Amino acid sequence: MRVYDLRSDTVTKPGPEMRAAMASAEVGDDVFGEDPTVNELQETVARLFGHEDSLFVPSGTMGNQIAIKTHTSPGNEIICEADAHIFKYEAGAAGMISGVITKLLHGEHGILTASQIEEAVNSTDIHSAPTGLIALENTHNRAGGTIHPLASIAEISAVARSKSIPLHLDGARVFNACIAAGIKPMEYGKYFDSLSVCFSKGLGAPVGSALIGKRDFIQKARYYRKAFGGGMRQAGILAAGALYALRNNFDKLREDHDKAQKLGDVIRQFTDFEIDSIQTNIVIFKIVSKKWSAPEFVEILKERRILAIPFSSTKVRLVTHLDLSNSDISDVINQFKSIFN
Repeated sequence: MRVYDLRSDTVTKPGPEMRAAMASAEVGDDVFGEDPTVNELQETVARLFGHEDSLFVPSGTMGNQIAIKTHTSPGNEIICEADAHIFKYEAGAAGMISGVITKLLHGEHGILTASQIEEAVNSTDIHSAPTGLIALENTHNRAGGTIHPLASIAEISAVARSKSIPLHLDGARVFNACIAAGIKPMEYGKYFDSLSVCFSKGLGAPVGSALIGKRDFIQKARYYRKAFGGGMRQAGILAAGALYALRNNFDKLREDHDKAQKLGDVIRQFTDFEIDSIQTNIVIFKIVSKKWSAPEFVEILKERRILAIPFSSTKVRLVTHLDLSNSDISDVINQFKSIFN
């Protein structure tokens, strides 16, 4: 019996064409820099974002944490939004691995402003931890897949550069932002000193992310990847999946956004829920009635073969993706309606 998995866009599985590309990939030892498919992926992604180089890593979390380690020194402070993935979902790695502290700023729908960041940057007074890094997230997961406006990014970048502080993008879903906002990756890339992008979410590859930046930055990052245990050998098998995803599934993200809108339109019909605007492929709704908590409602959905994630005691997250067809979304909508019949 069909189960509709909307817990995340990470649940996608490689199709026959992607598997064929992976099976036939030319490989070598990537720790020696000799895997041609990994090298092709790294060159492709760097060029796409207008940077000199990139580094293939097993996960977005590793990409973010290598960026923090490469940019900062122990005792530095990093600035990010209060619900940022770097802070909420990376197991305290910034403090554990890099010895930095985190200053959290509350953005509107996850979006920070240049004035907020300028005020948050510490002075050179010896009593303050030096601000070593500013990190943004685009799209913002916990805010419901919201897109950080390019104009705001440009203003933040200007602040960061005026103070000689590197600016990093957690761009796990930046490809969704590119599609929804009609902005080329290079337009985002020019404002950041480093970017982490993910191939295993909406693009549908089974494994992998890339860290992007200048050549000397990536050379240093390569050292930390090895130190973190992320040096892989014949990784071209994985890189081939990422290349296939990048070349064939990028434009399909638009379909995921349309599916999310369809779900949102139905959820808005019920007074038990409140829902913010849906910008990409993430739907977060708040349960405002006293009938259920979020975990209880997730169990009700599970009984109807719909898998979702409780995002708090009152909020539920649904994520559309490549492996959910329009027919599947129609079935999910009908199951949702059946709860109220």
